[in-house]
Amino acid sequence: MTSKMETTKQHRQFEGVVVSDSAEKTVSVRVGTTKIHPKYRKQYQTYRKYAVHDEKGAAKVGDKVIFEECRPISKTKRWRLVKVVQ
Repeated sequence: MTSKMETTKQHRQFEGVVVSDSAEKTVSVRVGTTKIHPKYRKQYQTYRKYAVHDEKGAAKVGDKVIFEECRPISKTKRWRLVKVVQ
């Protein structure tokens, strides 16, 4: 007897700060990561901006948000807003 297990794909999630909300249903979110230089062992910050789909327009500039990977919504949007943490 085999049991059916429902498998749901886990999507990548990131936490970042909203830097722009001027577009309709889209916010730009900046995510920072700490890296270590391979030779000098010094820590430094790197940043990347993501175009995140915000259906309800809930996120404003300066809000801390959590977003996850989803299907392609437009040319640059592949991320969906999960919640506003603030």
